[in-house]
Amino acid sequence: MRFLDTHAHIYLDAFDEDRDKIIDRASVNGIDRILLPNIDRESISALHTTCDLYPQKCFPMMGLHPCSVQEDWKQVLDEMQPLFSERPYIAVGEVGIDLHWDKSTLGWQQEAFRVQVEWAKDMDLPIVIHARESFPQLFEILDEMNDDSLRGVFHCFTGSLEQAQHIIGYGGFMMGIGGVATYKNTNLRDTLKAVPLEHIILETDSPYLAPVPFRGKRNEPSYLLEVAITLSKVYDMPITELAERTTANAETLFRLT
Repeated sequence: MRFLDTHAHIYLDAFDEDRDKIIDRASVNGIDRILLPNIDRESISALHTTCDLYPQKCFPMMGLHPCSVQEDWKQVLDEMQPLFSERPYIAVGEVGIDLHWDKSTLGWQQEAFRVQVEWAKDMDLPIVIHARESFPQLFEILDEMNDDSLRGVFHCFTGSLEQAQHIIGYGGFMMGIGGVATYKNTNLRDTLKAVPLEHIILETDSPYLAPVPFRGKRNEPSYLLEVAITLSKVYDMPITELAERTTANAETLFRLT
């Protein structure tokens, strides 16, 4: 069984003491590749260092997380954009809109998101979207900007069936499913029963959102197996088949071989 963790922040200092062991445990559980989204200008160095240390395991994205969008967002993006010509990135991410923590920055977040969607289209890269309490605002922009050149994933999807169908309607987008699918008090499993597996990829969002039975602890890529076990029950298929199909989905989206 081969899995691909499509979203993990293992370059953060939460993993500084045992990153080698984290990578090893992931490999033991069949997670042989880990995709790393950027957060802000301060995280770039650690992101690059981690990917350089594990070149066959870790693959970087570049983007500005919506929670890090502030008044200087244009300057930050001006610093990030040239990086795409200096090394390969597998996606523009993590980007999007977050209205849970700070609604006052919505205007900046919308503008920064538009710019980074254009990057993805211009460079033919997928876009990795953070959506928290912001589906209407994101859909408004994507309804306008989506075309055949745009593809991506709504990471950590926990939305409704209606929202899932809106995403599927874009044609080139998938939903990233992680630890929330294992939680007792979620409706996500019921929603996913009506979502074809061809639109699903797996992720952990490490160190956040650890699945049951590790909920409340630091998440790590090896715990992706718990998500896969849960989804194999949702889709009523052997976990080996779920692994094969979700990995293939991720390889297609991110153009990995």
